[in-house]
Amino acid sequence: MGLEGRIVAVTGGFGQLGAAVVEAALEAGAQVAALDRARTPATGHEGVFALGELDLAEAGTAARALDEVAARFGGLDALVNVAGTFRWETLEEGNLETWDLLYRVNLRSAVSASRAALPHLLKRGGRRIVNVGAGAAAAKAGVGMAAYTASKAGVAKLTESLAEELKDRGITVNAVLPSIIDTPANRADMPKADFSRWVPPRAIADVIVFLLSEQARAVTGALIPVSGRV
Repeated sequence: MGLEGRIVAVTGGFGQLGAAVVEAALEAGAQVAALDRARTPATGHEGVFALGELDLAEAGTAARALDEVAARFGGLDALVNVAGTFRWETLEEGNLETWDLLYRVNLRSAVSASRAALPHLLKRGGRRIVNVGAGAAAAKAGVGMAAYTASKAGVAKLTESLAEELKDRGITVNAVLPSIIDTPANRADMPKADFSRWVPPRAIADVIVFLLSEQARAVTGALIPVSGRV
């Protein structure tokens, strides 16, 4: 699953899953840009082009960031939309701002970044977009999960529709649907859970690297569960 010579931009690239995708893509031979809303970390992977403090839900910000990546590396071959967040909140006790936040971070940022990346991807031909959805959005939503699963269901439908839009133009569009990701934050939130059943970030990253590779050239519009033993 080599990515030699490929240029990959990863949104949410400073978080647990984003960092795992950056590392896996580097190991596969890609040149990588990590984009994030957070501040650029003082230390990171050598050779990674890091851009922080970006609100990628804003069209202008996303366009400038992807243009900067393409200018830095001489093009763009793939976009991985990892940027996302989670809130558990009932409708009765919650607020509409949570719905706006999850829509903006989980869905609008993927729409905005994908739109900004398209001119660069279309110049190269045979390129990739991979989104990160959620397994919970493909199942019956539980209590407190309405806003999160609604936003992630939007990611799934974006993936399917964009795959159809681009299937004759050399760009594949797919999504991975993780279950609970084994991160320090999730362990702190659910200290009594069986962590061995959760999915390590690197396991998800490995599936994403496959979808970025030439071996996945015939796969588009797929929503792939990466659920471990949950």
